[in-house]
Amino acid sequence: MTKCPIRNFDLKTMSRPAGPQWQDRQTPGAAQMIFTVQPAHWNGTWHPDPKVQWIIPLSGSWYVTAMDGTKVVMGPGEISLGEDQRSVRDGAGRIGHYAGNVGDGPVQLLVIQTDEVPTIGQPCRFR
Repeated sequence: MTKCPIRNFDLKTMSRPAGPQWQDRQTPGAAQMIFTVQPAHWNGTWHPDPKVQWIIPLSGSWYVTAMDGTKVVMGPGEISLGEDQRSVRDGAGRIGHYAGNVGDGPVQLLVIQTDEVPTIGQPCRFR
């Protein structure tokens, strides 16, 4: 996993007469928003993402472990791009990523699934 800055911001208004704000518009396209609440102690075992998707923790802490063993814990104010649909099962039977909750409470996530075509080896392609 690679930590990537989002930095292509333009100062403009979202809707007049509101004042300008810094915006980084991503590629336009279809998107599905899903609000999900994972119960306490939830884990998703090894699986690929169903679509290219942004995962945004709203409350609680959530982790994701990549096939190379890299583990990242995220909470509110952080964002993750899930794009492992084209991963290949390894000798240990792992594919995609392993995710779960940290702590004893539920975790609320906003998942935004896109119609983007998944890529391999292109970290930080969204800027």
